[in-house]
Amino acid sequence: MSTQPFTVDEYVRWSDVDNAGIIFYGAYVRFFEIAETELFRSAGVPYGEVFDRFNIWLPRANLTCDFRYPARLDDCLRVAAYFTRFGTSSIGLNFDVVHRSAERLAAVAHEVLVCVDRETMRSRPLPNELRDLLRPFLLAEDQARSQLGVTSG
Repeated sequence: MSTQPFTVDEYVRWSDVDNAGIIFYGAYVRFFEIAETELFRSAGVPYGEVFDRFNIWLPRANLTCDFRYPARLDDCLRVAAYFTRFGTSSIGLNFDVVHRSAERLAAVAHEVLVCVDRETMRSRPLPNELRDLLRPFLLAEDQARSQLGVTSG
């Protein structure tokens, strides 16, 4: 089975822009959440099922983002989500936001999710079954960007 980034297209909405008409940096989190949620659904495990089926939570331990190209109201953005690493109890998740008309990276982000027990909130190993379900979306950054038709630069 070949690996690939999961993508979803979303438009910049009125609530996403600042007074200059450029997307507000915090609005990108909404785009990341949409892509992440739909990525899990595409892998066959909607988030609600992940939590109940494996008795875990996946809180975010880290989120970093670089902004590369300004997106404006009504611009169409393709948000790609893919896993970069499965640790013992953590998952590395990347988001590449492609400005569709400019064919450029608008933003790139990396998130770390930590697998914790739902009752104790203590770190626990990532369930092997979950890892196997998510594996089709495990890629190196350059491989994902090549498939998206953009470069890291």
